[in-house]
Amino acid sequence: MNAKYQHIKVIGFDADDTLWVNETYFRDAELEFAKLMAPYETANKIDQELFKKEIENLPLYGYGVKGFVLSMVEMALELSNNSISNETISKILDIGKAMLNKPVELLDGVEDTLMTLSKSYRLIVVTKGDLLDQERKLEKSNLLSYFHHIEVLSDKQESNYSKLLGHLDINPSEFLMVGNSLKSDILPLIAIGAEAIHIPFHTTWLHEQVATKDIKEKKYKTLTSLSDLKAILN
Repeated sequence: MNAKYQHIKVIGFDADDTLWVNETYFRDAELEFAKLMAPYETANKIDQELFKKEIENLPLYGYGVKGFVLSMVEMALELSNNSISNETISKILDIGKAMLNKPVELLDGVEDTLMTLSKSYRLIVVTKGDLLDQERKLEKSNLLSYFHHIEVLSDKQESNYSKLLGHLDINPSEFLMVGNSLKSDILPLIAIGAEAIHIPFHTTWLHEQVATKDIKEKKYKTLTSLSDLKAILN
């Protein structure tokens, strides 16, 4: 075991793009939406405006597919000057339903890693997004038996993590968070005195990206695969 993690007793895992594929489906949906809106604007402009609409709506709708769909509908109305057809609105809703019905595709080595680590550590899920959708994915993943606790947060700020660890009676110095987002899974944990391991996914939502200056001199480890956790924690 890496000496840096000898004091760890609880490991938290992000869900989307850490345990299973998620962001890829959003990229595909954005392409479908751009095709629907092609009569009104260029694909690049549509993508930019949709992102702005999503960020504008985050305080109202939160994270997840449902808020994304509502943002697409609003964007369609704006781009078309409220002339969008009912048929196109229906197709936008179908994009969202297709996303919600996607199979849960586990990333490489996830179940074997959880099975191994669960023998020595208390494992929890700390994710954000739509509660119903995250519960559905967790159920379909067949991973629930490895976790002592599931927490779906409205956001992943320092205050959210501190409140959660306090509620679960976990000392930050004994907690390790594992996730794909530097902004949501790494930096807030470092700030509260916990450990964090970054496992990048091949695509990251623009809202989750951070500037180089924000991670300079921050102490965290980066791995290429969740499977690599076993070598440094056991």
